[in-house]
Amino acid sequence: MELAEALDYLAGHVNLEREVAPRAAARRLDRVRRLMELMGDPQRAYPVIHITGTNGKGSVARMVTALLVARGLRAGTYTSPHLEHVNERMAWNGEPIPDEDLAEVIGAVAELEPLLESPPTHFEILTAAAFRWFADVAVDVAVIEVGLGGRWDATNVADAQVAVLTNVSLDHAETIGPALTDIATEKVGIVKPASTFVLAETNPALLPIFQQADASELWLKGTEFRCGGNRLAHDGRVVDLYTPGAAYEGVYLPVHGSYQGDNAAVALAAVEAFFGAPLAPEVVAEAFAGLKLPGRLEVVSRHPVTVLDGAHNPAGALAATAALDEAFGPAVTGRILVIGMLQGREPAEMLQCFGVSGDQGPRAGRARLVVACPPPSPRALPAAEVAAAARALGADAEETSSVPEAVATALALAGEQELVHVTGSLYVVGAARAALHTA
Repeated sequence: MELAEALDYLAGHVNLEREVAPRAAARRLDRVRRLMELMGDPQRAYPVIHITGTNGKGSVARMVTALLVARGLRAGTYTSPHLEHVNERMAWNGEPIPDEDLAEVIGAVAELEPLLESPPTHFEILTAAAFRWFADVAVDVAVIEVGLGGRWDATNVADAQVAVLTNVSLDHAETIGPALTDIATEKVGIVKPASTFVLAETNPALLPIFQQADASELWLKGTEFRCGGNRLAHDGRVVDLYTPGAAYEGVYLPVHGSYQGDNAAVALAAVEAFFGAPLAPEVVAEAFAGLKLPGRLEVVSRHPVTVLDGAHNPAGALAATAALDEAFGPAVTGRILVIGMLQGREPAEMLQCFGVSGDQGPRAGRARLVVACPPPSPRALPAAEVAAAARALGADAEETSSVPEAVATALALAGEQELVHVTGSLYVVGAARAALHTA
């Protein structure tokens, strides 16, 4: 296949990420297992570090990859969704799959589809293609991010040597909920008998669920690993990280948000569990110093300060707002929020978590203006609904017809010392990156 043909084939399959009406998570892995069998089970050709969680799993996946590469391994990484190009979902040592390789592995799935009882989904095709490509390029280890939940996610055809759970909060409750315990049970489904289970969720009410997981070992945040000192630094943070095997003090992370210190501790614990030994301090320093997290509190301009962040649930919104207050609060004179959401979100709740209210005084975190836009997705919440919710909260609001228009509007209205925060969905962030021609 040529790339265009491969992408047309991909687009012709059910894409649950773009469904307007959410459906219950498909509790079946038989189709993707059969697809893997027909491919020769490529997911068994290398060890796997499997990562799930409500928030932070994408950042942890990139951190784990950086540590493995700095240690000298060839690492494949599978993440979702992508920001701008589908190639971003599968990478070798952090570099996205080339167009010709992507076309080839999607074509390999297409050739096998007639042998299946029913057509695979969009995500199943990409998952199978990623596992196949990692085997083709002979990775030493694959870092696999769960798409949704865990137990019934297509990625769970792999058996993890290390299984990671970052956190659990109420998100996608309509598909893997409704209760927090239900979500936790779904996520812990990636833990296999041979897995070292690296657990960063500390809610004591959920601990019995995690302790019942059939893991070879359980590493708990706060016991086996933790982030100690976590200090603001120029364009990032300096953190102290502790694992069962070592202490790493004064590590620089060129990213914003105190929670990234916790993510770094999780990633470091996962890699130590993988090797069965701590890493050299210089390896850790090198890996984290070069860290890039596109779409995660990503600063793309300074005048005005423009930050792109994919926070898309209340917990993520609160964390992002607190991080912006800490990093930029004293230096900016005002804040403009560019936001688009997918259906299923409560716009008023999300806006409040992002600091929207009628109080436009000097209090930190307050957005003086909301510029609403529809994410480029069939599941987009109309911009008019978001703008109306902002006005009901007492804030000024503008509604626009697209992400590029919203970004242009915000930048035109922002003062030199103000901050423009683009958020609400990774679809919004991806479209904003494209509009701003961010490398």
